[in-house]
Amino acid sequence: MAFVKVGSLAALPPGSVMEAEVGEGTYAICNVGGELSALDGICPHAGGPLGQGNLDGDKLICPWHEWAYDCSTGVNDSDENVKLAKFPVKVEGDDISIDVP
Repeated sequence: MAFVKVGSLAALPPGSVMEAEVGEGTYAICNVGGELSALDGICPHAGGPLGQGNLDGDKLICPWHEWAYDCSTGVNDSDENVKLAKFPVKVEGDDISIDVP
C-alpha cells in the first residue's frame, strides 16, 4: 500500500467530512476536532455515499438512511458487528493522504 493525496486540509475544517475516490475505491475522510480519519466510503446498509454525509459529534452519518458510524473505529452505533474499514491518514503541510490498497 502507498499513501495517495486525496485533498487539502483547508477544504476539510473540523466538523466536516469529504469524499475521496482512489482507483476503484471510495473513501470518507472525517475531521473530528482536528483529528482526521479515513473510512470506507460506501455504507454497508444500502450503498450510500458516506463522504457526502455529515458529522454529528464523532459520528459519520450516512445521507441516505442516517446510519451512524464512529469516525475513530468505523463501528456502527446500532450494531457493533457492522464496521467500516479504516485506513491510515497522513497530513503534510496542507495535503491529506490516505494509505489504501
